[in-house]
Amino acid sequence: MKSDSAILVINCGSSSVKFALFAGEGDAQRRLVSGALERLGLPEARFRARDEDRNILIDETHDIPNHVSALDLLLSRVETLGPHYQIQAVGHRVVHGGDDCDCPLPVTPALEARLRKLIPLAPLHLPHNLAGIMAVRVRRPDLLQVACFDTAFHKGLPRLARLTGLPRRFEKEGIRRYGFHGLSYEYVMGELRRRHGSAVAGERIIVAHLGNGASMAAIEGGRSVDTSMGFSTLGGLLMGTRSGDLDPGIVLHLLMEKGMTAEQVMHLLYEQSGLLGISGLSRNMKELLAQSDMVAAAAEAVDFFCYQARKHLAALTASLGGLDRLVFTGGIGANASEIRTGICEGLGYLGIVLDGTRNAAGKQTISGSGSEVVVEAFPTDEEQVIARGVLHFLGAQLMVREA
Repeated sequence: MKSDSAILVINCGSSSVKFALFAGEGDAQRRLVSGALERLGLPEARFRARDEDRNILIDETHDIPNHVSALDLLLSRVETLGPHYQIQAVGHRVVHGGDDCDCPLPVTPALEARLRKLIPLAPLHLPHNLAGIMAVRVRRPDLLQVACFDTAFHKGLPRLARLTGLPRRFEKEGIRRYGFHGLSYEYVMGELRRRHGSAVAGERIIVAHLGNGASMAAIEGGRSVDTSMGFSTLGGLLMGTRSGDLDPGIVLHLLMEKGMTAEQVMHLLYEQSGLLGISGLSRNMKELLAQSDMVAAAAEAVDFFCYQARKHLAALTASLGGLDRLVFTGGIGANASEIRTGICEGLGYLGIVLDGTRNAAGKQTISGSGSEVVVEAFPTDEEQVIARGVLHFLGAQLMVREA
């Protein structure tokens, strides 16, 4: 990559566009700018950006009705924010890649068509991922776009971890367990290798990515061997607005006895359930923790989140045949010491013991001296993984041209 070239990373959510601008390669890679356009479609949408030293570059309000307008504004300004860098390529987080997308891929009409067919499997995410791709193509058709997939990390799931209990013919139609949050898991594993060396390659590790979306992955030999999320981004742990695992009979009851349509059930399970549904107050864990002493429903939502997480953690430990290291990450996992405590309480039988002081202080290693399992907590960085994926793709292109 040229010395004055940069990679723009874009993560399109339902009402936001997060972005980061990277330059350099390998260990010399620098995050020049990062920020977000938030509250899209609402009055006074916000455009914020900071430089690599966290100095504020932009903090503005705009009328931004949709993702196309957001990307139009971002692309008109982003190259002026960094120190004389030109964007060479754009990397996108794409939540679901189906069976075939197991590495960073260039965005083509054929790829977009394949992704559109997967929208029912990730209706909260894929439409916005695709909107970001389209917006860049409209504004900057000259730029290479590369899609990086959350499902790719789990491409080697063992067969038993991929199966569902449905008749075999449905597997041929793509109905199987995939796993998600792979970009986050890839970052965490890279950080563990950087911090602890090659020893982690032989460890049995569970990573808990806990945020508005949440999942866990069981990792051995650096590879995903099981995960809490399966066919879609709806299953597994309780989440901000998503139900997590649910008896299929409940869905049948809602359809057949309550007379709900499929669209209504989908909206209920994706948008109205989880922490929001149980508390009746908020999907935001920080807000629920603040109100848990005063509002019983808030406390119950927090307790149920921890209870479900404990169950999944124990189940994934069984998949691994034991546990050597547990890592908390994501907005909740890295920052909410109360949730880490709530999940780990009662898991002494698995060898998990927290150091309460270190946990409350937000230290990286939070396991106690008598813990058989090393417990850590640190932030994830999916944008960095995407930037490296784009660099890898560009490097492969260069090798082909020079061959």
